[in-house]
Amino acid sequence: MAALHGQGVLVTRPLGQQEALARSLTNAGARVISFPVIEIVPRARAVIETEAAALAPADISIFVSANAVKHGIDFGTGRIAAIGPATAAAIAAAGKTVDLAADSGFSSEDLLGIDALHAVSDTTVRIIRGSRGRELLAQTLASRGARVQYLGVYDRRLPMHSEAEIERLCTAWQAGAIEVIVVMSVESFDNLVKLLPDSVRPSLNEARLVTPTSRVLKEIEDRFPGADVSLAEAPDPDAIVAAVIDSLEPPRDFSR
Repeated sequence: MAALHGQGVLVTRPLGQQEALARSLTNAGARVISFPVIEIVPRARAVIETEAAALAPADISIFVSANAVKHGIDFGTGRIAAIGPATAAAIAAAGKTVDLAADSGFSSEDLLGIDALHAVSDTTVRIIRGSRGRELLAQTLASRGARVQYLGVYDRRLPMHSEAEIERLCTAWQAGAIEVIVVMSVESFDNLVKLLPDSVRPSLNEARLVTPTSRVLKEIEDRFPGADVSLAEAPDPDAIVAAVIDSLEPPRDFSR
């Protein structure tokens, strides 16, 4: 796997959650440009406690992300389920046992595929997440007979970037100093589009992007069909770096 050689990589992960990816990219030789497009804001603990107290005890508590674990680990009851390895690792680091997880994958669909979540009739399932998110998990579990609860423990917001920060980003972009953009979710991509000025937004049709999910890939291709989008095998730093490197390699000529 060839190393990066000073190529500019735009990292859009939330502030405070970029370090591992930025470090891996830097170690591979990239020049990392940080531009968070989501701000994670924990909800007041007193509010969470009040909402949790109003819920029936859950037989299964599903944590959707490491952020859900960070801000809501104390509110899980019953068997503990995790979406993806990063969430499972956060649960273990918090001193809890992960009872239910997919053998592979990192999506809601992967967790829904396990046998235990097919046998949830007359079971109370608590989904611990941000204040909003995908409805697939709840809808599928409800269709299987579960009583589904939501407990929102943090909010995701569009960050307030200064005009100077956005101008620096646009200047670097237009100068060709940003060669790959890493986006981790549909919301991240949508926020990036919102934050870019009208004059720069069409450049996404010529941009090179890397994402770990097919949902994001489809969203980008639907909205900016000229974009060059590469799919990483997983959302962990090593897989993202590998996809960034692959995206920058010239196409192979198989005609010879």
